[in-house]
Amino acid sequence: MKVAVAGCCHGALDKMYETLELLQRRHNVRPDLLLCCGDFQAVRNEADLRCMAVPAKYRHMQTFYRYYSGEKKAPVLTVFIGGNHEASNHLQELPYGGWVAPNIYYLGYAGVVRFRGVRIGGISGIFKSHDYRKGHFECPPYNQQTIRSAYHVRNIEVFKLKQLKRPIDIFMSHDWPRSIYHYGNKKQLLKMKSFFRQEVESNTLGSPAASELLQHLKPTYWFSAHLHVKFAAFMQHEANSKEELPKATKFLALDKCLPHRDFLQIIDIEHDPSAGDSLEYDAEWIAVLKATNSLINVTQSSWNMPENNGLHAKWDYSATEEAIKEVLEELNHNLKIPCNFTLTAACYDPSKPQKQVVPVHTINPQTTEFCAQFGLTDINDRIQQAKEEGSVRGEYEEEEEEEEMDSMGSAEEPSEYNTDNSGLSSINPDEIMLDDEGGDEDLSTCSVDPSPDHPPDFSASFSDIRIMPDSMAVSSDDAMDSTNEELEKSGVSKQGEEKSLNERPLKRIGGNENGNSGIKKIKRRNQAIYAAEDEDKTE
Repeated sequence: MKVAVAGCCHGALDKMYETLELLQRRHNVRPDLLLCCGDFQAVRNEADLRCMAVPAKYRHMQTFYRYYSGEKKAPVLTVFIGGNHEASNHLQELPYGGWVAPNIYYLGYAGVVRFRGVRIGGISGIFKSHDYRKGHFECPPYNQQTIRSAYHVRNIEVFKLKQLKRPIDIFMSHDWPRSIYHYGNKKQLLKMKSFFRQEVESNTLGSPAASELLQHLKPTYWFSAHLHVKFAAFMQHEANSKEELPKATKFLALDKCLPHRDFLQIIDIEHDPSAGDSLEYDAEWIAVLKATNSLINVTQSSWNMPENNGLHAKWDYSATEEAIKEVLEELNHNLKIPCNFTLTAACYDPSKPQKQVVPVHTINPQTTEFCAQFGLTDINDRIQQAKEEGSVRGEYEEEEEEEEMDSMGSAEEPSEYNTDNSGLSSINPDEIMLDDEGGDEDLSTCSVDPSPDHPPDFSASFSDIRIMPDSMAVSSDDAMDSTNEELEKSGVSKQGEEKSLNERPLKRIGGNENGNSGIKKIKRRNQAIYAAEDEDKTE
């Protein structure tokens, strides 16, 4: 089947779907599935805009609300993960995943689903070491800290994914796995994005958590976005045993969704022709969720996941065949994900703008149903309980305290990973420039013009195969320039903070309710320098 993969969408759904339809009309190319690697921006209304950690000039409604309201419907099944430019209050309603609009499915903080027998996994957000070991404690209305920490990856999600034993076909992350740039055309990457050089040479570009997952899961394909540049790599994994067959991962990072940019990729994926056309639950993933349910943490306290170090009675939470069988029996072997999308917030009305609307903490009935079906903890319900019990502290500071925090930044907690050193003072280290000055050329060594006027040739190259070391450390030969030799073809076509608000009670939705001057600009991972003087709040 043909799978379309998109980079940072930034809410431009109309542009994305129009490009797919143009492909079909001109070249008879019709994807069966669309994957989006974060910064989807599922913004329903003005309150959602206030929950996006971007400067005011980037808070635009875009077009998702038309799909949320039912005015439009996605022409192809769309599955996406979250990034760092999101309406976090909306996605927080669906920690285990769910429909954000008809035919548009969010994978949750982390998740695995199946489509036509193809196993698709993903993890939302970006890595920040000072939040990595915390629980999911944030809830709207957010303050200057939580509006960003809400989309930071947590160790519990990585731990859950590492319990998977069965093969993964496709995996998505927003930020790149750390070290992946050593397995592709690094010389060309640094030629086009020279501001990455320091981090590439120090091996700090990308997420160490994603690297850990890449080493463990060894998926056939890994797709990312975030850095607004297209880049391909091919990684040959070491076998864990003599009996294990060698595995390799084809990595592809996509550009952002802008006119005349190569932001879409079409890939041919082997599938099960006998499988249905519905999106399905993954039985092993559900079994892992059930097994790890007791580990859920909704506090700011930092903690480590269980490991075999003599301090934990149990550290293996992987799913047994019996547990997977029980899940199948619970579902009567019908793994189809119900189409139970429900409106949980009023939809934006261009004729009736409501700029003063306040975001509220909402429990989504999809999550309620999912948790009840599988005996899981509703994270948002637990957060509300913790708030009522006074267990969650420091989320809603007075204005003066917020301003002090904004000027000082947040202290980093100890972590099993080295501190992310990509941040500079006076900027938000979570941000990537949403507008740039060009130079984002294709680094995947493909040669087809991205314009829909040129028919796709379904070819791409993945250069510089190297064996992944167990520690993900950079070997001596990683300092050498990557070669341009084509090593493998994969069947690919080139196409295309608001201040703290007053605390509001949790809203439960019923099933039928709709409800520095002169200095040269430096761009590096998770950074942005905004020109407007009124863009002041930084992490």
